[in-house]
Formats: sequence, structure tokens, C-alpha cells
Amino acid sequence: MPVLTRLVPSPVFVEIRSGALDSLGGILADQRLSASGRIAVAISNGSGAVLRERLEPALPGADWYNVDDGSLDSAVRLAEAMRGGHYDAIVGLGGGKIIDAAKYAAARVGLPLVAVATNLAHDGICSPVSTLDNDAGRGSYGVPGPIGIVVDLDVIRQAPPRFVAAGIGDVVSNISACADWELSHAETGEPVDGLAVAMARSAGENLLRHPGNLQDQDLLTALAEALVLSGIAMNIAGSTRPSSGACHEISHALDVLYPKRSAQHGEQVGLGAAFASFLRGEQELTGLIVERLARHGLPVTAAQIGFTEAEFTEAVHYAPNTRPGRFTILEHLDLSPSAIRDAYADYVQAVNS
Repeated sequence: MPVLTRLVPSPVFVEIRSGALDSLGGILADQRLSASGRIAVAISNGSGAVLRERLEPALPGADWYNVDDGSLDSAVRLAEAMRGGHYDAIVGLGGGKIIDAAKYAAARVGLPLVAVATNLAHDGICSPVSTLDNDAGRGSYGVPGPIGIVVDLDVIRQAPPRFVAAGIGDVVSNISACADWELSHAETGEPVDGLAVAMARSAGENLLRHPGNLQDQDLLTALAEALVLSGIAMNIAGSTRPSSGACHEISHALDVLYPKRSAQHGEQVGLGAAFASFLRGEQELTGLIVERLARHGLPVTAAQIGFTEAEFTEAVHYAPNTRPGRFTILEHLDLSPSAIRDAYADYVQAVNS
């Protein structure tokens, strides 16, 4: 008899609501993660530090660790500092960089991680990947996904709008990533996980067509849920494939070639998704993506994030090197630098028309 079901790796709990942060201690106890209160809390020097005073009374047994940045060195130092602490779990409190560092540290010391997001800049709040700065620029490291997700919508509203809008760019890029995966299936025979595609693309389509603005609770809820679904889709696929195609290759290339000038991850992959859709000849989708990005103040051309046409051309040409073995529209077309420049010029003309 065939197996009729499969296990789907996912967080044990997801709390997305106003006031969730004030219930953090109760949530951890209710989920039987830490009845003793022996929690390590990794925080940034920014939003996390501001919230520490508010949370300390609710987490009396917790030890607090400041994380300098989202680098591999900081993640390793965090892991070493927590060794021997006999903790029940680790809480990563802050933006994407701190959560990524906490995920990596949790993996090194073998403890479950609860991600408490203070902004919604990208799908790292639930993904099985830590993106950390290293000596070579930036690297992606496979880690277990968070066991729990807590998003307080009141806290998210206080985040800089740019860090919330970037999350929309990251989620919308799922649509392009899934199209690249299906292209690879047609051209190379690469297997496609239909469930992972359904979750990732549905998350992207929801944000692509959502009428709200960055202050609307309904939009913030939809964005937080979409970021969680993107992370679960990656867990199902066993890779970043449902959320990372040519859009992410272009972003990684910008990070590698111009490490001091790269923009927010969600800003770059949103632009990458629009251009990749244009390269695939999906004119209607390109227009929808461009309109949605622009609506939320996200860049739709390289100039809007400080790159020249020549620099963007170089990044697109270099992009396939960032994910060897991954087949996307960039590998399929295998464009020369001059052809990329011409295609980008056509894209800009279409965007501005």
C-alpha cells in the first residue's frame, strides 16, 4: 500500500497578533519549552535592547546576550558564550540579522530556537537557512528551522517602514523563484515538489494582490503569515528552491561584487524578480510585480538602489556563479554582457512607459 501522507517540518507554534510579546513567557511555558525559565535571549543593540527592559520581568530566569551584527563570527561567539548554560531554548529577538545569528548558534549548541521578529524584512524568521556575513562577503548556512515564531504586530508597526516593505519584496519574489523551478523541470528534468511550490507561490500571490498599505493590520498579518509559509515551503523542499531563483542569484551577486553598497535583501530580490520575469517574457506578471513594489516604495530599477546600468549588468552576468548547479532563466538564456545590457535597457523602458 502506498504511503498516503508525509510529515511536514514546521514550527510547533506560530503566534502572530498584537500584544504577543507581552505573552512571551506564557507562550514558552504553555508550549512546554521552558517551564523552568532557563532561556538564553539573543538581542541586537537596536530593537532588541529597547525591548529588553520591557521583557525582563516576564523572563526572570533568562540570560541576555548582545549580538553585535549578522556575521558568522558573531554567531560563533554567541554559541560559545551560551555553552554550559543548561538552557531549555534560545530566543532570537530582533531583526533578520540577529535571528539568523541566533539560528546558527542554536544549531551549534543543539537547542531549539524561538524567533521573535521585530521587523518583517525577509523570510529568515522561519527558514532553515542562516545568511551571515563572512570573510568572502556573505554565505548561506543550513540550520534547523525555528521551533516557534512570535510576531507582535504592535512592535512591527514601530519598525522602519523600509524593513517591512523589504519583506514584501522577498515574498513576491517567490513567484519568480517557482517559475524558475518549473522551467528547470521542463528543461533539465529537475524534480519539483508541488506542495512546496503551492505554499511559496500562494504566499507570493497573496502579497502581490493585497490592497493594503504598510500600516494596515491585515497586510502586516498577511505578510507575517506569508514569510512563515515561505520558510515552511523551504523545509518541505529540503532547499531554498521554492523561494530562491534568478531573483536571489542577482541579489547574491550584488552582495559579492559590491559588499559595501548592497541594499536590503528584500529590495534586491524584488527587483531581481521583476527583471527575471521580464526575461521570461511574462509581461503581465512583470507589470504586476513592478506596480506592487513601487506601491510600497521598493526599487524597480538598479538606479533606485544606487547601481549603474553597467554594474547591474555585471551582477546579472555573474549571478549564476552564486548558485552552481541551480538552473534558472539566467542559465537557460546564458546571455552575454551586451545582451543583458540590452535586455535591461528594454526592461527600464517598459517600467517607465
